[in-house]
Parts: sequence; structure tokens; C-alpha cells
Amino acid sequence: MEVRDGALRPGRHPCPAALRELFAPLLSLAERDVVPLDELDRAGQAALGVPSPAEQDWLTRVLTATDSGGRYAPRDWEASDRTRRAAFRILARAIVLHGRDGQDHQETLRSAVAFGQEVTIDPVLSAIPETAGWRGLLLRHYSVGAWRRLWAALVSSIGSKEGEADRTAQELRDWLAEQAPAGDVRGVLRDLPPLQGPGGVLLPAEQRLLETGDGGPMTDVRLLLVGALRSREGHLPDDVRAVFLGRQRRSAEFLDPTWVDGLIHDYGDRPVRDLAARLVDDMLAQSRRVALAKLRTDPATGGLKIFSRLHVRNERYFKTGDEGDADIGTRIPQLGFFGRQLGLFVVRDGCHIVTERGLGILEAGR
Repeated sequence: MEVRDGALRPGRHPCPAALRELFAPLLSLAERDVVPLDELDRAGQAALGVPSPAEQDWLTRVLTATDSGGRYAPRDWEASDRTRRAAFRILARAIVLHGRDGQDHQETLRSAVAFGQEVTIDPVLSAIPETAGWRGLLLRHYSVGAWRRLWAALVSSIGSKEGEADRTAQELRDWLAEQAPAGDVRGVLRDLPPLQGPGGVLLPAEQRLLETGDGGPMTDVRLLLVGALRSREGHLPDDVRAVFLGRQRRSAEFLDPTWVDGLIHDYGDRPVRDLAARLVDDMLAQSRRVALAKLRTDPATGGLKIFSRLHVRNERYFKTGDEGDADIGTRIPQLGFFGRQLGLFVVRDGCHIVTERGLGILEAGR
């Protein structure tokens, strides 16, 4: 199915007769307000979690862009189908290479794609053009997560509209500046873990910071600095850098890695606390930009409604709630979940494994 004109419409891939028969009893009940339990039980064959070979086979063909024999012919599928298949193949290959490390699907994919040289020397990963995009996405994910945690920590330090612990902009600058180490910004840059090894191989500097840091705001500031250094021309291949910075990007965007790189240029010889204070100013300004972009008229009152948890009154900031600090989802766990449902992946003895069926359909090698 797809959504057109605000309603569900038939999609590009027609349902086979067996699948229509499977869902017919359940769909026939959807138009009724009251359904007897015995009729509901008879329609249970289409319920979530109930295995159905007809549904599994059809979904496998659609999601992996293959025919009924498990064969892939690119000319028979559209670009979105080929991209989806590539994502499954990259995850499958990552599982083949690192599935026995005992990590979840996202970390398994990160181990194979984000760092090291497997994306260029592995015969399967290097042959999939979309691998470069996934590397760019996973690297940018560190910067996005750092901003979210830094913003959530700043908002957490502010009190409510009742007046307890509300803050001025200067108090918020001091909040982060007081946590900054002594010395200048260049000193912090020198102390970062190495970003590259011999031959330009990407090293997991971000992982090192997360593992050795104290989990406080300055760990996230260092992650932002690493992202800024990775944004420089020549550090990443063009196809990786395009996704790392955003394919639709036409110029530097607020708070993106090139923005932070500009701050390195401006603050390199200044104390780290000055950079910390500037980051607070940038976050507050971005919060206001986002809030104004979401500004709407409240039909109940006729006034303006601001969708924001942070507000300012008499030059003092207060909050109406905390901000989330969890990482933005990458949909990799969901991809792995679909793979298990389709019988392409399994978990055995705490390890992720690609099944024989999955190896064949996804051409994931061994």
C-alpha cells in the first residue's frame, strides 16, 4: 500500500491471491463495530506474530527485490527497491563478518562499515554502492547524538516556569564553560584519539571517546570536534562525505559539522571555556529558530502557540519539560527484525547468523 491524497491506496506490488485470501476474514471484520469472539478467532490466522508461508514468501520477494526463485534482476525493480535490497545485503554481510561478536544489529553494522577498511577490501561490501552512504550516515550519527545529549543536559539544568532554577543566558554559558578543561581549543584537538591510520583508514575515535569519557557534556563537545575534523575535504571519500554532510545540502547549515569546523577556526587559540559558551549561544539560537518555524495559531484562543519545551521570560529561561537524549533511530534494528521474520537471519547462542536461505537471496558471501 501507499498513501495518496491522505488515504491508503494500492501500492506498486499487487497482493497474490493467497495473501488476499489470508487477510479477507480480518478485513471483512474491520467495517463492523462489534465482532463475536469466535469470528475474531477465525480471523486470527492473519494476526501479528502468526506464521504464514504465503505472507513470508511474498514479503521476502518485495523486501529483497527477488523473484519467486530468490533471484535478483535489477531491471525488474525500481530504485527504491534496489536501495532497500542493498540495505539488507549490507547488514547481512556485516553479520557474516561480525555477527559472532555478540553485538546487536546496529553495532554489528557499525563494526563492518563505519570504521576500518572492510568497506573497500571486502568483496561484497565494496561492490555495493550504498555502503558508502551507510558509512556517512553512521559517522554523522555520532554528531547528531552529541548535540541531542548536550541540549538535553543544558535543558535539564534549567528550572520550570514556577521560578525555581530558571537561568539567564550568561548562567547557561557558565554552566558549560565551568566544565571545560583548562587550556585552548588546539590543545583539546591534539588530545583527541587518532581519526585515521596508515593509508587513510578510518579509526574509531568516536567510539574511543564514548568508552573513555565520563559521559558528561565535554565528551559530547569532543565528539562534535571529531565530526568537524571529519567534515574537512579530503578526510572522507566524496561519496561518503556527501551523505555525512547531507545530500540536499547546498551550504553550511546551523550546527552541522562544517559549522563546528568554522568554530574551530575562530576559537582555535582561545580558551576551551570560550568555545563552550559559544556552543550554548548557538544551541539557544537554534532552539528559537526551530520554535518560530513551528509557530501556529491556536484555534481555541486565537493566540500564537509555540511548540517548545524551553521559553524565555524577562530574559530568564525556563522549561516546561525535559528534552530526550536518546540517539536518533537509524532503523537498523527494524531491518534486522524484518530479516529474522523472513527467515534471513537468526540468533543462535547469542550470536547473529545469516541463514543459508539468507546467504542465497542476499548474495552475502560466506
